[in-house]
Amino acid sequence: MKTGLTSAFALVAGMSVAQAQSDLVIGMQLEPPHLDPTSAAAGAIDQVTYSNIFEGLTRFGSDGSVNAGLAESWDISDDGLVYTFNLQEGVTFHDGSALDAGDVKFSLDRARGADSTNAQKGLFSGIESIEVVDPLTVKITLARPEGNFLFNMAWGDAVIVAPESIEDIKTNPVGTGAFEFSDWVQGDRIQIVRNEDYWGTPAKLKSATFKFISDPTAAFAAMMAEDIDAFSGFPAPENLPQFDADPRFKVLVGSTEGETILSTNNAQPPFDNVKVRKAMAHAINRQLIIDGAMFGYGTPIGTHFAPHHPDYVDLTGQSAHDPELARSLLAEAGYADGFSTTLKLPPPSYARRGGEIIAAQLRDVGIDTEITNLEWPQWLEQVFRGKDYGLTVISHTEPLDIGIYANPDYYFQYDNPEFQNLIEELQVESDPETRGDMLKRAQRIIAEDYVNGFLFQLPALSVAKAELQGLWKHAPTQAIDLTGVSWSE
Repeated sequence: MKTGLTSAFALVAGMSVAQAQSDLVIGMQLEPPHLDPTSAAAGAIDQVTYSNIFEGLTRFGSDGSVNAGLAESWDISDDGLVYTFNLQEGVTFHDGSALDAGDVKFSLDRARGADSTNAQKGLFSGIESIEVVDPLTVKITLARPEGNFLFNMAWGDAVIVAPESIEDIKTNPVGTGAFEFSDWVQGDRIQIVRNEDYWGTPAKLKSATFKFISDPTAAFAAMMAEDIDAFSGFPAPENLPQFDADPRFKVLVGSTEGETILSTNNAQPPFDNVKVRKAMAHAINRQLIIDGAMFGYGTPIGTHFAPHHPDYVDLTGQSAHDPELARSLLAEAGYADGFSTTLKLPPPSYARRGGEIIAAQLRDVGIDTEITNLEWPQWLEQVFRGKDYGLTVISHTEPLDIGIYANPDYYFQYDNPEFQNLIEELQVESDPETRGDMLKRAQRIIAEDYVNGFLFQLPALSVAKAELQGLWKHAPTQAIDLTGVSWSE
C-alpha cells in the first residue's frame, strides 16, 4: 500500500499551491472504531469509507437518488422476486484482484449469515438465495417482493468485499472505490490516496486526510488557522456566522437523514410504562434544545422520520412542551415523587450539549439523571450492544430507517407486534400511494407509543475553504464522499 504521508504533513504545515490542487485535509468529529462498514453501527466508518473505499451494487447520489454502482444494470422479474445484476466490467479491488459475481455472493451471504455482525442485518433478511450465473452476473431471489431492495443495496452496510482481504478489513480495508486506504494514525488521522486503476471516473484529488478533532473549540481554531481545508459536520454551530462573513470560507447548511432522539430503554422500568415515556416527551422543550445545543439549526420532529420526506407527518403537537401534564402523568404512573435514571452521552456536541439541557428539563418534572460522557467505543459497547442505559441522546443518520422499530432486540427494545406486522407488509408493498399511507401509519404508532423522545432532524453543517468544490451539501447517507471533490482553478 502507498503511504503518501509526506504530502499530508506538508499540507498541515502549509503547502504549496500546486499541492493544494491535489490534496485535502478534512476534519470530522468522531474517529471510527475500525474500518469495516459491514460489521458495526458507527456512522464514522461510513463517513470515511462510503464510495471512497468501498462500493455497493447501487449507490446514493448527493440528492438521495439510487444510482448504478458496481452493478451497471439490473433486471427485475415480473413478480418482483428475482433481481439479476449485471456487473461493471474491468473492476478490480485495490489489491489487484478482479471483482466478480462470487464476491457479490460472498459479501451478501456474509451479511445475512447466522453469525453476521452486520448492524443492519435486516436489510438482507428477505434474500432467499444468491446464484452466480457467470463471472459478471449474479441472480438474487427474494422470499417476497421488496419495494426498497435497490435502496437497501445502496447502504454502506451492503458494500461488496472480497474473501481474500476480509481477515484484515477492520485495519486495512480493501475495496473497489476511487480511493484506497493508505494510513491510520489512531487518535489523529486516516489517509486515503487516489486509486490510479479505478474502473470509473477517477478522483480529482490525489490524496485526502481525515483529521479527527472532537473538541468544538479546537475545530474552530483549526479551520480559522487553515490547518484543515474543510470540516464535515462542524461541531460548533455558534461559529458559523463568523465563517460565513469571512471570504476565505463558505458554509454549507443542508439536511441529513439524522433523527436526533432521546433514546429510551423501553424494556427497563420505569420506561416500560408508556405514561412515563409520555411524561418525558411533554417535559422536553425541543426548541430550547435546538437553540441551546444547535444555535437554532435543526427542525423539530415528533416521530422518527425525516421532515423533507414527502410522506412525513408533523406529530410534534402530540408531544408539546407541557411540564404540568408531565408531572400529572408521572403521578398516574406511580412516580409522583419522580425517579432517577442514567443519561449516557456519546461525544458529538449535539449529544453532550443537548443532554445537559434535557437533564435540566427532566429535573424540572422530578426526573433526575446521572450524566455519563462516553467515548464512541464505550457508547457502542454499553448502550448500543449492551443495552446498559436508561436514556441516551443520539442521531440516527441512516436513510429511511423507521423499520428499526420493528426489531425488539434493537437497543431501545421496543416490542410492538402491530408495528412489526406493518413493516413486514410494507416490505412487500410496491404501490407508492399505499406505501405512503403505511409509512404515515408507522410514524403515528411510534409517536403514540412515545417510544423515544423525538427531538430534531440533524442539519448538515459544513465549513470549507472557498475554493473547494464538490462537497455534498446534504447528507442522504452517512458519507463524506470525496469522489467528486476538487479545487477550483
